[in-house]
Order: sequence, then structure tokens, then C-alpha cells
Amino acid sequence: MIESGRPRLRRRPGPGRLVRLSPVILTVVIASLAYTTPPELAFSRLLPAAPALAAAMWPVLPTVLLGTVCLLLMIGLSLVFPDLGTWWTAAGIIAVTVAAAYGSHLRLQRERTLFQVRLVADAAQQVVLSPMPRRFGDVAIESLYLAAAAEARIGGDFYEVADTPYGVRLLIGDVRGKGLPAVGSAAAIVNAFREAAYDETDMVAVARRMDASSTRYNAAFPADGATERFATALLVQIPHGGGHIDILNCGHPPPLLLNRGEVRVLEPASPSPLLSLAELIGDHYSVDSFEFAAGDLLLLYTDGIAEARARDGEFFPLTAWMRRQPPTPPRELLTALHRDLVHHSRGRLDDDVAALAVRLCEP
Repeated sequence: MIESGRPRLRRRPGPGRLVRLSPVILTVVIASLAYTTPPELAFSRLLPAAPALAAAMWPVLPTVLLGTVCLLLMIGLSLVFPDLGTWWTAAGIIAVTVAAAYGSHLRLQRERTLFQVRLVADAAQQVVLSPMPRRFGDVAIESLYLAAAAEARIGGDFYEVADTPYGVRLLIGDVRGKGLPAVGSAAAIVNAFREAAYDETDMVAVARRMDASSTRYNAAFPADGATERFATALLVQIPHGGGHIDILNCGHPPPLLLNRGEVRVLEPASPSPLLSLAELIGDHYSVDSFEFAAGDLLLLYTDGIAEARARDGEFFPLTAWMRRQPPTPPRELLTALHRDLVHHSRGRLDDDVAALAVRLCEP
């Protein structure tokens, strides 16, 4: 499923019609058993279960109506079987129906609150992952984002692309943690990149401004507990006209380059400090250059992909998977990655996932 330029996980459908009708089905089953079996079995005493079940999926009024139907059924059964203990069961139906109606009211209130929270989360995520063009000159780009908590649809992974006078510059990274605090930190880093990518001629200067922004944010909004909040990041620069790419890696998983069926892991010659940790371990950044010809396919990704596990604990074999891929546009590559990643993990992701697929097209 492609949405706003990025493939995303399919949202889980709501309860099916059969599930929504289950309280009615339960009522019919209990009433039928109570009518067709000996009175000693007293299946009628199970009737309060129907409105209790309805409270989990129905509004207040239908829940009360079902409880009323159950009460009328109990009265009708008492006319056929006088020794059923009608008044005790009727009192139970009334008590459960009142409690179920109140529970349904509370559930609806929480669902409305959750809906508002999701709207805020979506708005916050759009600040970090704004829609971007799929083509910058002769550079084709596609993006993928999957949140580990599909209900939240928000996480700490981020990416951005800027077409600058110095070439197309890409950023991908991962903030330690999840939820709104991680998104705030990611937004500070992405906003710094959006400014610095156009202002700074040197990628090292861009990385330093991102580190400074991350450090300021973490000082203003410290992380809970004793652990420091930090982020990994990968900066890529593709000069206009191609020929090579420059990469500055701040502790991020190395990108993969697919060239004529061969996959190359673009490891840095020396590591650069993670964002917001430069003051502790030094701000010695290094930029590596690699060949990047027309037709080559570059995959940038966060560790949520490489560390996605199957039920037996096996990690997703990203490098081997990449080696099996035919020459394909970035959109098709990420669609296949999305499909195979969800299949490998059985739809249960332990971490957020973000990826950028980049291809240099013929001029």
C-alpha cells in the first residue's frame, strides 16, 4: 500500500459484521438451549452474558435494548418453566445491563480520546516525515516508513531529502526511544538538516549543526531515567551528475549499494560520533566517497529492518535479500521489501522501520 509517497503497513480492519452480531447470536443460543433442555440445566442464567458482551463493541442504547430483550426472554421462559428462579436471574440481567451500559459509555469516551491523540500523533509525524518528491533531476527516490506500534503510527525514525546547490543530500536516522519524546528529538534533528543542507558547503558542518540541535533539545527536554537520549544518523551527498557519493556515518547501519547484481556494504573507514554525543567522545567526523554510476541502487535503512526477527529469532537477512533483487525502480524495491519484511516478522515489528531507496537514472 503506497500512501503519500511511502509504503505503509495496512491498517487493521475493525471487527467484522459477524463479531458485532455475536451478542445477538449469544442471546439466541442461550434462549434456544434454555427452551429445549430440561429446566434443571438452567441455561437461562447465562442470559446476563449477552449485554456484558455487547458493552465491548456496541453503543449504550443498543446495549440497553439487548438487556431489555434478555429480560423479556427470561420472563417468557418463566411462563413455560415456572421453577427457573426468574426473579434472581432477572435481577442479574438488570444489574449487568446497567453496568454494561456504563462500561460502554466509558469505552466510547476513551475511543474518542484515542482518536484525538492519533490525530495529534499524525500531525507530529508529518512534521518529521513530510511528503517529498520522488525525483530530483536524475536521482529517483522512494521512502518507506513502518511504525512498530501500528496503532500509534508514530516513532523515532526519520529521513529527509534536500536538492541543494551542492547536490542531492539525504538524511536518515533513528532516535533512541519511541513515542512523542523521540519524535520531538527527531524533529529537532530534521529541522536542523533542512536549514544546514542549503547553507553549509561541507557535510561535516551539516553534521555539527544537527548535533548541536539535538544536544539543545535533549538539554531542554531531558530523557527519563539515567540514560542519555541520542540518535544515529547517516548523511549522503549525491553531486549533480553523479559519478560518486559522499557518506558521513554517525553510528548508523551502513547503506547497501546494488551494482549489476553485486551488493556492497558501504562501511565507513572511521566512525563518526552519534548525534548529541560529540561533546563526550569528540567531534571528529569523516566523509567517505564511493562510486555511484547510472543504474546503481542505494538502500538506506534503520536498524528496525536488519533486526526484524522471525518467530524462531532469526534476523531478516537484508544483505542476502538485496543480492536477490533484480534491477528495479526504487518504488518496486521498497514494495518488495515491505512485503518480505512483514512476511518474515509475521507482521510483528519490534522496532520502527524507515528506508530510502535511491537510484541514479540515465541523464
